Amino acid sequence: MVEELLTAAVTVGAAGAAYVIAAARVVKQYERGVVFRLGRLHGTARPPGFTLVVPGVDRLHKVNLQIVTMPIPAQEGITRDNVTVRVDAVVYFKVVDASAAVINVEDYRFAVSQMAQTSLRSIIGKSDLDDLLSNREKLNQGLELMIDSPAVGWGVQIDRVEIKDVSLPDTMKRSMARQAEADRERRARVINADAELQASRKLAEAAQQMSETPSALQLRLLQTIVAVSAEKNSTLVLPFPVELLRFLERAQQPAPDLPTEPRPESDGRAPGP
Repeated sequence: MVEELLTAAVTVGAAGAAYVIAAARVVKQYERGVVFRLGRLHGTARPPGFTLVVPGVDRLHKVNLQIVTMPIPAQEGITRDNVTVRVDAVVYFKVVDASAAVINVEDYRFAVSQMAQTSLRSIIGKSDLDDLLSNREKLNQGLELMIDSPAVGWGVQIDRVEIKDVSLPDTMKRSMARQAEADRERRARVINADAELQASRKLAEAAQQMSETPSALQLRLLQTIVAVSAEKNSTLVLPFPVELLRFLERAQQPAPDLPTEPRPESDGRAPGP
């Protein structure tokens, strides 16, 4: 009798252990478990840790709640100003409702990927080329809203969408390079003209100041000579006033002989009183 009881106890214990082993499930910290009992959703999502299900009756689906980084393949489209471009992006999303992610959509990753590609094409068609190149933050926000609207019903939350690269045709790159070069040349000419205007004003002020003090002009001339003579490989040409040259010419010419008056001849008579 005792042996039969021991055998029955061992059998029950083995069956219980087998049941626990078959029913035991472990849900990780970043996961949630969705249980279907006979094909219907049973309760809320199981929290992380150890949990039990009915073997053969319940089916446990684990849903990852980590942020998923999904690259969007490059999409080719025509912008609003008729420029053909290829744009690729990346979307960051996560599951916030595990039950909705399993029930409402067949494959939420594939659904988010297709929605992201469609939204990216739509953004390309609604934007200008300048917006794609310089105003990406606004486009990222618009793209995020377009993807997030249908994803809410799938239990998915879009954290961020970033446009990575915008590929342009070679002809458009050359045109933009010429435009940038022309713009830089225009700014250089404007800056040069402005510098000439400022310099002319300063020179006019200096000339007016020197005209009031003639010796200042001579001092300036001597300073210029000193500055030029510092260069050993330069030839110095010193200007002379024309009046000084004429003075030197007159100094070299001999003085003309002056005519002498004839003396009166004496007649032997004494001069009168």
